[in-house]
Amino acid sequence: MTAVYSLGEIRAALTQLDPVAIMESAFVAYSAGRVAVPPVGEMIFSDPPGEIHIKYGYEIGAEHAIVKVVSGFYENVRSALPTRSGVVLVISQKTGVVEAILLDEGDLTDVRTAAAGAVAARYLAPKNITTIGVLGSGIQAKLQVTALATQVPCRNLIVWSRNAAHAQGYAAQMAALGYNVQIASEPRQVAECAELIITATASCTPLLQGDWIRSGTHITAMGSDTPDKQELDADVLGRADIVVVDSLDHSRTRGEVARAVACGTLMMSRVSELGQVIRQPQLQRQNDSQVSVADLTGIAAQDIALASAILAGLPRQTVAL
Repeated sequence: MTAVYSLGEIRAALTQLDPVAIMESAFVAYSAGRVAVPPVGEMIFSDPPGEIHIKYGYEIGAEHAIVKVVSGFYENVRSALPTRSGVVLVISQKTGVVEAILLDEGDLTDVRTAAAGAVAARYLAPKNITTIGVLGSGIQAKLQVTALATQVPCRNLIVWSRNAAHAQGYAAQMAALGYNVQIASEPRQVAECAELIITATASCTPLLQGDWIRSGTHITAMGSDTPDKQELDADVLGRADIVVVDSLDHSRTRGEVARAVACGTLMMSRVSELGQVIRQPQLQRQNDSQVSVADLTGIAAQDIALASAILAGLPRQTVAL
């Protein structure tokens, strides 16, 4: 029988887990070749604009395979509908039986994406951070910052959003969580003020330019998860001392690295996987003058690790199909 778990049950199980530690282990396993991850499946819609992503795979020798379907339809806010939805299927590697359906509504994708940013910061961010910069005002703009709290004590934010009302709402939301928030009038102002910058938008045109980035800055770019999106000008990566991706395979077709390599600004030989960086100190930040970029497109290894951990903490049966 197939067990079906609600969002409430999944969130309760999440409270017993450390997503940052789970993501760190997932990246290491992926870079060590212990996770089988087929190419990403995706559907891109234009009217209305939206995306459906399908990510799937399995850890070799483990109990389950995972298939995740998650969607993002950003104009849903006009109809008071959630912009994100999703489901995770947990399938036995031994029998092919669907053992569980996690009705997470996209929550697990949000959690694992934010936790990945915290992992990147652990190994790449400068020691002394007085201001965290954020481009974007959606769910990842919030979760990336709150996940960072385990790694970075800074509570000063500067945020930019295309929508001024959304920026005001974000500022109020983060202030309620104990952050001091300044609203920037343009992305350049964020680059001028922050030592750690998070880009969390769906932009298809660069928001940050290379000559804006200060010495010692770390950038976690997580919005460019399809071939048409871009948040960083290629020159940002060309000037960076350290460039890290979650997947070298993914970075050949999507993300900031793909754009920079295509225009000749960056060579793939300069790019490392986050799983390698975790295990090899020489690939990590060596001093506070280096500029580092983590280009995170999201990989199935993250979904596999988090879903497996969630399932282990859930009762074996709830609703049977």
